[in-house]
Amino acid sequence: MCCQSSGQWKNSAQQPQESAAPRRHIHGLGLWTQILILTTILLTVIQMQTVAAIGVGDSLSGVRQSCSNEGEEVQLKNQPQIFACFKCECQNGFVNCRDTCPPVNDCYILDKSNGTCCRRCKGCTFRGMSYESGSEWSDPEDPCKTYKCVATVVTETVQKCYSQCDNNQLQPPRPGECCPTCQGCKINGQTVAEGQEVDASIDDRCLVCQCRGNQLTCSKKTCPVLPCPMSKQTKRPDECCPRCPQNHSFLPVPGKCLFNKSVYPEKTQFMPDRCTNCTCLNGTSVCQRPTCPILECAPEFQEPDGCCPRCAVAEVRSECSLDGVIYQNNETWEMGPCRSCLCNGGTIRCAQMRCPPVKCRANEELKQPAGECCRRCVETAGTCTVFGDPHFRTFDGKFFSFQGSCKYLLASDCLGKTFHIRLTNEGRGTRRSSWAKTVTLNLRNLKVNLGQRMRVKVNGTRVTLPYLGVAGGQNVTIERLADGEAVMLRSEMGLTLEWNGAGFLQVSVPAKFKQRLCGLCGNFNGSSRDDLTGKDGRSHGDDEVWHFANSWKVGGPKSCSRKREFLAATPTCDKRKSNFYCHPLSVPALFGECHERLNPENYKAACRMDVCECPSGDCHCDSFAAYAHECRRLGIQLPDWRGATNCPGGWRHNATLSSFKGNHFYGDPSFNRFKGRRQKNHQLRLQLQEQRTKQGHKGRHKPGHNQNQNQNQLDKPGHRLDKDQLDKEFFLKHVPSSILYSRAPDRTPPPLH
Repeated sequence: MCCQSSGQWKNSAQQPQESAAPRRHIHGLGLWTQILILTTILLTVIQMQTVAAIGVGDSLSGVRQSCSNEGEEVQLKNQPQIFACFKCECQNGFVNCRDTCPPVNDCYILDKSNGTCCRRCKGCTFRGMSYESGSEWSDPEDPCKTYKCVATVVTETVQKCYSQCDNNQLQPPRPGECCPTCQGCKINGQTVAEGQEVDASIDDRCLVCQCRGNQLTCSKKTCPVLPCPMSKQTKRPDECCPRCPQNHSFLPVPGKCLFNKSVYPEKTQFMPDRCTNCTCLNGTSVCQRPTCPILECAPEFQEPDGCCPRCAVAEVRSECSLDGVIYQNNETWEMGPCRSCLCNGGTIRCAQMRCPPVKCRANEELKQPAGECCRRCVETAGTCTVFGDPHFRTFDGKFFSFQGSCKYLLASDCLGKTFHIRLTNEGRGTRRSSWAKTVTLNLRNLKVNLGQRMRVKVNGTRVTLPYLGVAGGQNVTIERLADGEAVMLRSEMGLTLEWNGAGFLQVSVPAKFKQRLCGLCGNFNGSSRDDLTGKDGRSHGDDEVWHFANSWKVGGPKSCSRKREFLAATPTCDKRKSNFYCHPLSVPALFGECHERLNPENYKAACRMDVCECPSGDCHCDSFAAYAHECRRLGIQLPDWRGATNCPGGWRHNATLSSFKGNHFYGDPSFNRFKGRRQKNHQLRLQLQEQRTKQGHKGRHKPGHNQNQNQNQLDKPGHRLDKDQLDKEFFLKHVPSSILYSRAPDRTPPPLH
């Protein structure tokens, strides 16, 4: 996450203070006792600090920065040096920053004097050359002798070679390598992918095979010597070697080696265990440790023999038994996509694929493909959302609003012509607003119409759900979701439509449709900057949404519910009214769990627009539902916000202010108070409505004298709300003069002769 700093950077680790060791001669003590005391004092001076292994050891307080260009990298300017270790991009309306420093999760000794903002594991110096922690290399004169640097410790060993293939498939070692290779990357009959590593035996995780250039090489190396105490080391069941899970920062001690809890002077020799010999050279502990031989027997038939185990005498059999199944000697079989086994002299040897650590980008998700062993990052599906009066969120994350009341091309495969989706909007008797009425999907030979109240037609015939159809040889299913609030259409090609029958629509397409789409939902090319591209290929700005959207209009004049569109007209109303209805989106108890993942500002703006001209009285609920739906898609569970806000699901219901006025989650309802002339007009309307109600109860439907009198008072120039004047002012303010034309004054037509 990225913040706009509102405070000071705070270093979570205090730097140790240097202290000079005492130089006074200590009388009455032996030489070794003096050395022991001085070593103890030196260790006391060293300040060991444990820090969490979560990246940079600094913290930032501030406010999350909003952004609009979804998916784009955000450049941070005039920020502290620490930001050089972060890469930031716009995600879900927020600037999200991730640490680009190399991981230091298993480093016991950190080096914070490297001149960069990243914490790094302290490296090694060997024969006059510097190596980063984790580096491995071979002796130029003896390729079988290998070295590995781990946090100021170099481990020297001689690797052991292993082969599972027949001699006729065995190839000599490559130049500069130690072990021979097997032609073809197969182990126990299972194919190993290029570059993939395999544990050749789950009983000996240190025996590793790797495929390179369609050749399999298997070898075993000893575990590197670790600088942390044995009590601090941990080992996972599926790994060969232990780790040092804690990070520590030490005061540098020039010319000396820090190992476990001891400090060793230059050229001092020491033995961490009975099988390892170490020497302190140039501040690096250089250790020799033998690699144990590769054993063909199972662990239960092994016995200790000095530093390494050996095989005890065991009966050699010609078959193996596993879960009641008998396998003959040298027979192989697979146990899923990750494991394969071999019967070897009555002993079962199983190989296990190694899965490398994977870190996905913002537009990717970790998935387990069918039939594959390891999870991998795949591009997320593109999602376009339509809700409210209609507001659009394109496949690439661009938000815009458009209140046209006609039929439009929402999304289409403009390259492959496999599908297109049309959206029909309805004005519902309003002057400037509209809502999605129906959705039509053409998928090869199948035409699906999703109508109001979740009615579904296929090729012109109404169908009951669930429905199974075929389009171009691919299955298409339509069903109601478990909660009953929406209809879900799924196709084998990966296209899905979710429609609630009351204006909410979400279209999802797989990543294979990138840069193939067009329409109101954008082109799905990974950038939101060009999403407002019209049918003619011209890109429009945010102030030209009306021109962009109307370029995708389809159908004739009969497809429009209004004869005249109010160009670029944005409804405006009392700000206190929108604050009242839209306040629940800011309540932490309702949507706070999602505020850190999804920026609610676009949904608040949509809500403020919708409540200005709302024939049903509950239009604000559309924005709540759209925000909650997106939160759920991100994996965030919200409380029962519908019950708390009195926004029931399904088909919309006519609501009044009283439906929400007493709810403490809403804002200040004082906008409903009238003053001056507005108050008098409001009272006259109430009186007129009351008289009509009484007359209706008495069976008289003709207006009386008092009614006419009150209506005349409303129609007087002094009391009348001049809507024409308001419209004129709005047009002069918001509509370019180049597209306005003068209208002839109203006049009485000539009589017919």
